[in-house]
Amino acid sequence: MKHGLALLPVLAVAACAAKPPVTYPPSAAERVVRIALAEWQDWGARQRDAFTEPTEDSPESDPRNFPRVLAYWRAVPTDHGAILHNRIRYEAVLTGQLPPGIPLWGDFAWSAAFISWVFVSAGVDAREFPPSATHAFYLDGLIADARSYPDTAAFMPHAPTEYAPRPGDLLCSDRSPRPLLHWTHRAADNGRARPMHCDIVVRTAPGVVEAVGGNVLDTVMLTRFPADSWGRVMPAPPGWPPFLVVMESRLGRLPPWTAAAPPATPGSLPAATSAAAPGAR
Repeated sequence: MKHGLALLPVLAVAACAAKPPVTYPPSAAERVVRIALAEWQDWGARQRDAFTEPTEDSPESDPRNFPRVLAYWRAVPTDHGAILHNRIRYEAVLTGQLPPGIPLWGDFAWSAAFISWVFVSAGVDAREFPPSATHAFYLDGLIADARSYPDTAAFMPHAPTEYAPRPGDLLCSDRSPRPLLHWTHRAADNGRARPMHCDIVVRTAPGVVEAVGGNVLDTVMLTRFPADSWGRVMPAPPGWPPFLVVMESRLGRLPPWTAAAPPATPGSLPAATSAAAPGAR
């Protein structure tokens, strides 16, 4: 016992040092998809074809959905005041100080919090998936790991024109007024926030990629994206946010859980070949 206690300070220091990411069993990857689909079902299993106009319905304003979005925000280290702001609204609706239908969670986009909640709920540690209320920030962490630890990184970035998504991957678009042409250009932002959106791929079939995302038309939505004959997502039409990167999930796909060789590293990918649709929405 004494020897074990003596090791604790050493272990604590070692834990604080930068460590390579660890690999995860296939069950973690399965849980990511299963949790995303279960949450989609709990929100009413709404689905749509990509690049269609929104409806007027706003499920996030239903007080019954308040705890759901609250749970997403609790999964990220910083909520930027979203919880306090919307708790006040929620309490006002319950006491009749505000009318039913008032936007709940209408302020502060919760799509990144939803993605973070899914991975946290699936048991993926913050070392391998750094939860954040901002898509660009957790993507920065995932891309940094891919560059520094290509053998064990939990995710590997790919240009959408060069890789066919699989279940568990992240399909991400750039919603900024001046979208990046390639994911490698994100480094020029020097860590500044960039409006983005990511969905979790849950199913693929000939000609389609199905993905679940949060805060899509104010709900958790399954979106069907058109794909080419190779399974790659088709470019977004003009006026819609272009796809920037597909983050290949390697949860359950790396040794010792599988003998498959790791895919190409970011350094081996072309510098800028994505065909990005102009404009953003």
